[in-house]
Amino acid sequence: MITLFRNFAKSKWAIGLLALLALSLIITGGTQMDVLGALRPPQVIAAGDRSLDQTEFRQMVEQIRFQNQQRSGQAMTVEQLASDPSFAPAFGQRAQELGFLAWASDAGIRPGKELVLRQIREIEAFFDPVTQKFDETAYQARLADAKMTPAMLEQQFRDEYIQTHYGSAVAAGARMPRIYGAVIANQTQQARGGSWFVVTPAMAGSAAAPTDAQLTTFMGQNRAALTSPEFRTASLVIFNDSAGGDVAISEEKIQARFNFRKDALSLSERRTFTTLTAPNRAAADRIAAALRAGQTPSAVGRANNLQPAAYADTPRSAISDPAVSAAVFGLAANQVSAPIQARIGFVVASVASVTPGREVTLADVRSQIVEELRGQEVRAQVSTRVEAYELARSEGKSLEQAVAQVGARIIAVPAVTQDGKNRAGQQVNAPAELLEAMWKVTKGRASEVVSAGEGQYFVVRVDDVVPAGLPALDSVRPQLTQAWTAGENARLLSARADALSARLRRGEDINAVAASVGATVTTRASVRQNQETLAELGQGVLGGLFNAERGQPFSQQQQDGGIALGRVDRITAPSPALAAPEAQQWRQRLAGNVAESFLRSTVDSAAMRVKAGFDEDAARVALGVQAMPAAATPEAATPAPARPAGQ
Repeated sequence: MITLFRNFAKSKWAIGLLALLALSLIITGGTQMDVLGALRPPQVIAAGDRSLDQTEFRQMVEQIRFQNQQRSGQAMTVEQLASDPSFAPAFGQRAQELGFLAWASDAGIRPGKELVLRQIREIEAFFDPVTQKFDETAYQARLADAKMTPAMLEQQFRDEYIQTHYGSAVAAGARMPRIYGAVIANQTQQARGGSWFVVTPAMAGSAAAPTDAQLTTFMGQNRAALTSPEFRTASLVIFNDSAGGDVAISEEKIQARFNFRKDALSLSERRTFTTLTAPNRAAADRIAAALRAGQTPSAVGRANNLQPAAYADTPRSAISDPAVSAAVFGLAANQVSAPIQARIGFVVASVASVTPGREVTLADVRSQIVEELRGQEVRAQVSTRVEAYELARSEGKSLEQAVAQVGARIIAVPAVTQDGKNRAGQQVNAPAELLEAMWKVTKGRASEVVSAGEGQYFVVRVDDVVPAGLPALDSVRPQLTQAWTAGENARLLSARADALSARLRRGEDINAVAASVGATVTTRASVRQNQETLAELGQGVLGGLFNAERGQPFSQQQQDGGIALGRVDRITAPSPALAAPEAQQWRQRLAGNVAESFLRSTVDSAAMRVKAGFDEDAARVALGVQAMPAAATPEAATPAPARPAGQ
């Protein structure tokens, strides 16, 4: 209902913010002395106890970048996100929202923990697919996939409760006078009569074929749309080869690596156990007593309408909740835990068996050891080739000579734009690091060795650069001719319609005006606004009839390319019995709009109360990106503090 808190979600920043679900972390601490404030990290978003410092802001942006990459399937850098025009407005809006939430919490609008946990346990995404009940393991797994924590999700639900409850209270008090709805209902329910005809493109004539001079002028007028981007072709040097997987590893190296990693590879202690999650401590106490009395977890679960969660041969590292993990691995076989305060509810664990850890043998992990050593050898070969390549280049050898000497490979990179698109406008599979390196060097120059991560490196040389610019006239003549002709025909149609409309305004008979262009006049005594009439008459006729006064001519564009010309002859008011129900509906809709306005004022006022603001300079420092260019003024030399939202 409260669309106010969603309206800013238009940019890649805001989409990323909503995809994260929870945008902020709770910052603890007081306001004891200004000296203590100086010791805290600089705040990027100032919003009372919902403020974010530079470290937390950086973490949030990294999560947004991850979400955008997952959604688009393309690599994206922080610099690209920070260069988006919506960067400052989106986070300025978020600062206002966090300021409102901080104010609301201080004012006592705080949902209880049980309320939040109960709602989380009703989310089907966290259900076991077999039992169709809440499952702690599924809950933790789904949050991990979204790079979230339970604390972040719970905070989001608390924020939702605050927004919903406050907004509902405001909406309940926003009542509009009945006359407001009556005025609109009268407009929508009334009937109108009139006469009209449609001027078609054929009646206005067609434009002659354009000359080269006209097309050239047209190209200049549409330079931005017609200019093609800069394209670059390149040669990509990579230092790995397809033979890397066949690197032979000696038995001595395998044995030495096994001896070194034996302790880390040994199997840890594992336990088989069952947990039951209760909504409160009293229920958990009953469950623990029943299990200690000898009842099976299944029987106890049925008696309490709970689904037991069974864990077979599970290591401690696989239990995501630290409290549950500590309790389970503190029990012996056939023991039952006391109620455990978990992230969600109270957990009772019953341990069935304990499997002691054991040392692994070389046979157990041989393939793993070999793969590790093979990867290490391949990375060493790549590193050796890179060093040899740099030495060869420093000795004056050409790129081709150096590549041949060290055994690297050259791959041709076809023409591509800076954002990774080919001449057909399709996205190519080019890493962001490669495109960035291609646009850092000039034609004929090779880049320095660039790390591609995971021990891989590359060098790129720009072979050709096709500058951005307008295409040759002959290469786009058919498309330009079609666009120019369409525009000229539209101009002719508009001019003809304007001339006919002027005759109607002077009082000339509509039938005579229509006959002058071979059009047919249509007359209706009663027309109502509805979908059937719209489909029959068209948007131009319907809009003209219901937007003009009685006796006034109208001219409106039709969907089929023509222009409707006509005159309103009659306006018939609706009966009260028909208008009353719709008047009430409009009254409610208007009340919702007014409530939204009230809410916006509340958010602005609350943000100012807690001095909420977004410091773009601190944000860019946190992200390690350059500030946006600004006019050189004396004031610009002084860093600006976080500005209160709404000012």
